[in-house]
Parts: sequence; structure tokens; C-alpha cells
Amino acid sequence: MATTYDFPSDLLAGQEELHQVRADLSALLKRLPWSVAPVDGFSDDTGWRKVERPASPGWSEDEQAEVEKLRRRERELAVFVTTHRYWDQFTGTDQVAARSRLKHAHETPPEDERD
Repeated sequence: MATTYDFPSDLLAGQEELHQVRADLSALLKRLPWSVAPVDGFSDDTGWRKVERPASPGWSEDEQAEVEKLRRRERELAVFVTTHRYWDQFTGTDQVAARSRLKHAHETPPEDERD
């Protein structure tokens, strides 16, 4: 049976928000044009594989601000989670195992691990 951890609620909330912010940022970046600044499209088949990009209108100021806001919050949360006082009680591989478990704490455990 896997070790269980009694994560503090603020640490769990921070990790959950970090997952959400990363998902939001990833979704936003997938929707945005490939280039922040306006750039003409290009095609290059002289390398080991052909590379093509359509013209990019660039990102609006609002889009740039939203990406920066999400990246800033992601950094804040990553620092909060990784430097939380809860980790002081662990060392070595125990700390690695606990941190790994926290990353998946929001997931429903498999049936064979439930009480």
C-alpha cells in the first residue's frame, strides 16, 4: 500500500491552483498566434525537415498581459508549493515521494487503493 500524507489544506489548494493556472496558460498559448510580434509567414525546406509557418498577426496588448499574468501567478504558486514549511519534515527520497504524491493528490485513487 502506498504511503499516505497529511498535506496541509493551504498546500493542497496551492498545488491545485498551480495545476489550474498551468492548464489555463497552456490553453491560452494554443489559441494565440505562434508569434508574439507580427511576422510574415515562411516556408523552408532546406533543412532536415520542412518548416512552414503562416503569417502571424502577433498578440494584442491584452493577450500579452494575460499571458504575463498567468506566468507570474504560475511562478508565485511554484515557489509557494516548493518552499512550503511542510517539506521540512522530509529528506531525500521521502521528500521526493511526498512531492510526487502531492502532484496527484487531486486525482481519485484507483479502486484497489481506496479504503
